[in-house]
Amino acid sequence: MALIGPGPADDGPSGVDGPHRPVGPRPDRLLEVPTRAVGEAGPGPITGAATGPRPDRLLDAPTRAVGAVGEAGPGPVREATTAARPDRLWLLDLPARAVHAIGDLGHRHVREVAPRPDGQTLAVLTWATAERNPGVFAPGLFLVDVTTGATEDLGTPALEAADLVWWRQENTWQLAYRGLTPPALVGGHAIFAVPGHRNLTARMTSCPIALAPGPHALFADGLDTTIRRLDSATGTFVEAERARGSLTGLSVSEAGTFAVIAGAGNAPEEVRTHRTISRTGPTGIRWGTQERLHYPAEDGTDLDGLLVLPPGRTDGPFPLVTLVHGGPYDRYADRLNLGWYPSGQWLAAAGFAVFLPNPRGSMGRGHAFAAEVAGDVGGAEFGDVESGIDLLVERGIADESRLGIGGWSHGGFFAAWAVARTDRFKAAVVGAGVIDWPLLAETGEHSRFEAALGGKENSPITHAHRIRTPVLILHGEADTNVPLSQAELLHDALGDREHEFVVYPGENHSIRGRDHQIDVLHRTREWFSRWLTPARPA
Repeated sequence: MALIGPGPADDGPSGVDGPHRPVGPRPDRLLEVPTRAVGEAGPGPITGAATGPRPDRLLDAPTRAVGAVGEAGPGPVREATTAARPDRLWLLDLPARAVHAIGDLGHRHVREVAPRPDGQTLAVLTWATAERNPGVFAPGLFLVDVTTGATEDLGTPALEAADLVWWRQENTWQLAYRGLTPPALVGGHAIFAVPGHRNLTARMTSCPIALAPGPHALFADGLDTTIRRLDSATGTFVEAERARGSLTGLSVSEAGTFAVIAGAGNAPEEVRTHRTISRTGPTGIRWGTQERLHYPAEDGTDLDGLLVLPPGRTDGPFPLVTLVHGGPYDRYADRLNLGWYPSGQWLAAAGFAVFLPNPRGSMGRGHAFAAEVAGDVGGAEFGDVESGIDLLVERGIADESRLGIGGWSHGGFFAAWAVARTDRFKAAVVGAGVIDWPLLAETGEHSRFEAALGGKENSPITHAHRIRTPVLILHGEADTNVPLSQAELLHDALGDREHEFVVYPGENHSIRGRDHQIDVLHRTREWFSRWLTPARPA
C-alpha cells in the first residue's frame, strides 16, 4: 500500500455526489509503505496506525458550525456536544445598521433562501437538523414576511429539495423547486410547484438538472441537453433550445436571454449565449474521435453511450477500457470527456479504445429508467454494460482478450462488482468504490439512500473470493462519502492476489490536490498499460 501526500483540503466535488468536507488534520509528509503483491506477506505498519483494518474516518475531529451572525462564535469544542449548529435566518437592516433574527423557524437548519422579486417575502428551505442524517429526511419549506417576520409553513417538500425559483403568473406569485422524485429514494429528480408540491415533470423521458428563473430548466436528454420553459397554460415544460452534449450553469436574464457553459463532442467547453463568448480549453491538441453509440439491452431496452478511439486511428481491434460513471444517477453526455479521474480522452491518447456507457440507473431517460437499479444495483445495469462491450467486440473495435474496467465512486463499485462476477476483464481500477453497501449505509453520508440501492448480495465484498483480475484500488484518506474502510475491506479480502492499494492523505471523495490528481491519471494509465498492452500472441 502507498500513502501519497501531502494533500490540500477538499472543496468538494461537483456533480451528483454533492459537496463533501475533510475530517481532521492532514499528514504533513510523504509516507510510503510497501505495496502488497503476489507472494508477499503484506504491508508493513504505518507509523501511528495499527497494522489491521483502520477506522473508516482517520484523524476524526468534532464538527463545528460557523457561528450565527451576531453571536460570539463557536468557542472551544466541548466533549459534551459535537453536533453542528443549525444555520439561522438573519436580516441585515442597512438603514439601521443592525442585524436581527427573522422568522419563526424554531431550531430548524436553514439550507436555502430565495427572495421573492418584489423583496417582500422569502422562501426558505430547511432541515430538521444541521447534520445531513437525519436532517435531510425531515425537510421543510416556509414563507417569511420580511417586514413582520410572519412565517407560513408550506408543508413538506420533496427530499433533496433545492433550486428555489419564483415567477409571476396571472398576478400571482408562484414558487417551484427541484427535488427527489417520490415515493422511493432512488429514481432521480423532478420539478415541483407550490402549493401542493405538484410534480411538473412526471412521465417525462428526460431528467431535470437545474432550475432557473422563468422558470427555465436544463434537462438531460440522452447524450444531449435541452433548455425548457414552463408553459403556464399547460403546466408542462416545453423545449426552448436543444444542444448537442452538455449544458451547465444556466443563467437567464430578465429579457429571457440564456447564458450557459456548453460542451459538445471532443471540443473543450465554452461560455455561450446567442454566440460564443469565450472558449475555456486548450487549442492545438489532437483529441481522440468520439462516437455516439445506441444499442439494445438484452431485454430490448434502448441504451446509449460513447466510444472514444485513439487519436487518428481506426485500425482495431484495440485494448478496450470501460469506464462506468458515478451516481448511479449521472450520465456521460456527448462532450469532451477529460478530467482528473480516469477519463476517455486521457486513456485514448495512450492507445486505448474507451467505452463510456449509460446503463440503467443513469439520468437522461426519465424516472422509470433511473429507478430500475433500486434494491438491485449491479443487476440489470451489469447486463447493459456487457451488451455494449459485446457490440464493440463484434464490430472489431475491441480485443476480447484485452478488456479493462474502471471508475470512481459508483464506477469504482461497478469495477469491483464486475471482476467479482467474471474473469472477462484483465485489469480493473476501483476508485473510491463501494465494497459493502450495508456498511456504507451505516458509515457514509447518504445512509438510507445507499441502503435503497443494495444489500449484502449486491456487495463486492460478498463475492470477493472470486476475484482473479489484477485490481488497482485508489481512495482518499478523509473520504466522508465512501469512507476509506470500504477500500480497506477490498484490500484485505484480496490478500496475496495481484493488486495495489493507494491512499491519498487529506483527500475526500473527490481528489483535489493537483499532485494527487496527476498521480491518479498516471497510475491509472500505467496500470491498464501493464495488463492490457503486452504484444498479442501470434
